[in-house]
Amino acid sequence: MLADKDLQSIQEVRTKVAAAHEAFLQFRPFTQEQVDRIIDHVAAAARANAESLAKLAVEETGYGNVRDKTIKNLLTSDLLHRAIRPMKTVGIIREDRANGIIEIAEPVGVVAAILPTTNPTSTAFFKILIALKGRNAIVVSPHPRAVNCTCESARILAEAAEQAGAPKGIVQCLTKATIEGTNELIKHRRTSLILSTGGPGIVRAAYSSGKPALGVGPGNVAVLLDDSADIDEAIGSVIDGKSFDYGTVCSSEQCVVTEEKNRDAVFAALGKHGAYLCNAEQTDALARLLITKDFRVNAECVGQSPQRIAKMAGFSVSDDVRALVVELKGVGREHPLSAEKLSPVLSVYFARDFAEALKVSAAIVNFGGRGHTCVIYSKNEQRIREFGLTMPAFRVLVNTPSPQGSTGITTNVLPSMTLGCGAIAGNITGDNVGPMHLINIKRVAYKVRDVEAAFESEEARAFFAAPRRGAGSIGAGSAWAVSGGGTREPKVAAAVDQYLRQRGIDGHGSNSGARAALVARPAAVVVDRFLNGRHGTTPSQVSPRTSPVMQSKPEPKPPAPDVETVPFVSEDDVRRAKVLEKKIYINGKTIVTPAARDLDYDRQVMIRTD
Repeated sequence: MLADKDLQSIQEVRTKVAAAHEAFLQFRPFTQEQVDRIIDHVAAAARANAESLAKLAVEETGYGNVRDKTIKNLLTSDLLHRAIRPMKTVGIIREDRANGIIEIAEPVGVVAAILPTTNPTSTAFFKILIALKGRNAIVVSPHPRAVNCTCESARILAEAAEQAGAPKGIVQCLTKATIEGTNELIKHRRTSLILSTGGPGIVRAAYSSGKPALGVGPGNVAVLLDDSADIDEAIGSVIDGKSFDYGTVCSSEQCVVTEEKNRDAVFAALGKHGAYLCNAEQTDALARLLITKDFRVNAECVGQSPQRIAKMAGFSVSDDVRALVVELKGVGREHPLSAEKLSPVLSVYFARDFAEALKVSAAIVNFGGRGHTCVIYSKNEQRIREFGLTMPAFRVLVNTPSPQGSTGITTNVLPSMTLGCGAIAGNITGDNVGPMHLINIKRVAYKVRDVEAAFESEEARAFFAAPRRGAGSIGAGSAWAVSGGGTREPKVAAAVDQYLRQRGIDGHGSNSGARAALVARPAAVVVDRFLNGRHGTTPSQVSPRTSPVMQSKPEPKPPAPDVETVPFVSEDDVRRAKVLEKKIYINGKTIVTPAARDLDYDRQVMIRTD
């Protein structure tokens, strides 16, 4: 039986999802102007509280520092707001008159937002803003270690939204965070989409919930330092990125890879920019401290200052140290510090040449950060492009600190706190997630061409130019095909003439009355007489009143006429054949769809000729 806290959490989820869904139904008819007015107020409230909520996050979680968390809060309330404000997310968002296409935005509904402990307030800002921009309701599920700061962020933004005219309850936040409650949220029937940021476990749970999910993977960012770069400038940039919020951003730099000939210059630059170079003993101590025996990041070290981490490892560093640096000799489990560390600890690796540096960089990203982010410092455009083509990452940054570049502060990628890692990491997208991921687009498509005009290949032209085939069978080209609800009489007459000639009857002159009588009959009767001749229907069996000429020639039964087998039979072919009471002739080479076979369960339509 579940503990009381779990039961309370599940009940809270059910109550708040129901309220969010009711608010969504009221929010859905809002215009673009109404939506934009709401996100303007929400972003303004977030900016006004950016620093105070950063302080609350540091106090509650113990991760990172106030200055950098404030910058992340501004990223998701200032830069993000300006980037998404012009987006059309309501009604007709695009019209292509030349191609006859109209695109219409539809919200997904209730978004379940799973938040991390490393960036609790900035991620709350981010997910609430992009959800509201898409006319969605949102239910925020905080990390258990960040409930207070996350819920306070959600409360402030919810009040701002409602003051600007949003329905009450459009933003919800769970106050009783448990695993059972989160599972109820992601599987709830009113939850439309899951937006998950966190560890591998919660991301896997989101993707296995049966709901559409946008989850992201971990990062293990490799930085390739090319010969053409200004080494001092590049290392200063790397330290700016690695020390940002004490390494809590998943796109923080993890390892610098460069050629052996750059060793002295690199170490000199690292020392100049506030890095402490660890010896072999200190490196071993850090490896044991930061990475657990089951190869997980030690949660006690996440987002801690370099001074605190050094102390935990058994040595001390001065107050001006911004990062701890260790040298790697390889990549993989036998080299624990080649993994993501989520702290201001940076690895360096010296390669023989650029080719090896490129290979090692890819190995680092593949070792726990597949699909996420990588960086190159270079002035050589050819090498930059080679790096971009080679690396297994969806954000390839050039000459910029990684956290600031990947989230759109120093680059023009979409400002985002949810960075997709693509299919190679089990994610649905490799994009920086934004409002357009939280809407569906329906398309109104006008007819712009006839069927034959859609095809241009020689094979297609030859197919459409050829005479129609398949007389006596159902399909394109059949003499008995129906067009506009009636029989194609010229084709019927031609078929009857052929039928009469095969019986030695002249379709003109004295026998024209018989021909006229046959043509006057419904096409279905004529075809039945024609096609079923092989089963015993002969000219001698025709009524004398209908055809005196046929009655006067009681000849032996002739061989059945040749019939043309069809190459393909669909369910629609069988359905039409049943309506017209026709047969479809097939052989061993005919492709018959499973649905067609099922429909002809009594084998009254398809006849094998072999």
